[in-house]
Amino acid sequence: MNSIGKLAELKACDYLQKKKYILLEANYRSRFGEIDLIMKKGKYICFIEVKMRNEKSIASPSEFVDYHKQKKILTTAQIYLSTNSTDLQPRFDVIEVFTENNKIKSIKHLENAFQLY
Repeated sequence: MNSIGKLAELKACDYLQKKKYILLEANYRSRFGEIDLIMKKGKYICFIEVKMRNEKSIASPSEFVDYHKQKKILTTAQIYLSTNSTDLQPRFDVIEVFTENNKIKSIKHLENAFQLY
């Protein structure tokens, strides 16, 4: 991952921690894929995909979390939950990080961005 991508994940984590989210895992990997951030808040365990794009991009960052990517995240989340018992409700979020001239300009949190099928 490039340094601006890593910075985007760190900024997204910091952004959520300021909103009282608690980090459980970062860059959790399985043979099926990776989940950028696993955090909890209230009754939810949140599996969070961080997507970064230039502010002038033709599509929003969340549009790049397509069905194929969602399936990888869902499968990886199921593996995580099978080895980390919890009573929390799973939720799948996307953090959109907007950049301009390789600098982070803004962050947008999309709660419940997609569902288990």
